[in-house]
Amino acid sequence: MDYAQALWVYTFLLFGIIVVPGMDMFFVIANALTGGRRAGFAAVAGIMLGGAVHTLFGALAVGVFTHLPALLYQGLILVGAAYMAWIGWTLLGSAITVAGIPVPRTRSHAVAFRQGAITCLLNPKAYLFVMAVYPQFIRPQFGPIWLQALVMGALTALMQLAIYGGLALAAGKGRDALVGNPQWTIWIGRGAGALFVAAAAFTVWHGVTLEMQT
Repeated sequence: MDYAQALWVYTFLLFGIIVVPGMDMFFVIANALTGGRRAGFAAVAGIMLGGAVHTLFGALAVGVFTHLPALLYQGLILVGAAYMAWIGWTLLGSAITVAGIPVPRTRSHAVAFRQGAITCLLNPKAYLFVMAVYPQFIRPQFGPIWLQALVMGALTALMQLAIYGGLALAAGKGRDALVGNPQWTIWIGRGAGALFVAAAAFTVWHGVTLEMQT
C-alpha cells in the first residue's frame, strides 16, 4: 500500500465513521435549531478542535509504536485491524434509528464551542479509534510522521466541516431526515460497517506482509 492508497482508504473510513448518526451530529443539530446557524457552526468548531487533539494523540502514539521491535509493532497493527473489524461487524448488525434529537436551552456561541470540544475530547471511543486506525495508515516509509498526521488531521477537520457544517446549515431538514427515515439511518450504519470490515481485511494483509514492506 503506497501513500496515496493509504490516504484514500483513510478518507473512506473517516467518511463512514463521521456520517453515522451519533452524539456529535445530534449536538450540532440541536444547537443550530435553538441558536441558529452560527451556534451550529460554533458547535462544529468545538468538535473540530477535539478532532485535532485526537489527531495529535494518534501521531504521538504512532511515533512511540514505530520504535517498538518490528514483531511487536506488527502485532499492534493486527490488533488494530481486529478492532476495526469488530466496529464494522457491530455496525453491520446494527439498526440505528433516531427517535428524537433533544433540544437544549438557548446558549451562547462560546458555550456551544466549549461544550462541543469537551464532548469530543471526553469520548473514550474516539481515542480507541485513533489508536486502532492511525498505525494502519501512518507509516515511516511514507515520510515524516508529523507531516502525515497533519494531512490526516486536515482531512478529518474538512470531513467534519462538510458533514456537520451541512447539517448546521439545514438543521431542521437534517433532523427530519434522521428522525423520519429510519431505513436511511439503518443503511448508513451498515454501509459504514462494510467500509470498516473491508478496511480491516485490507490492513490485515498489509500487517502480515509488513516485514517485506519495510
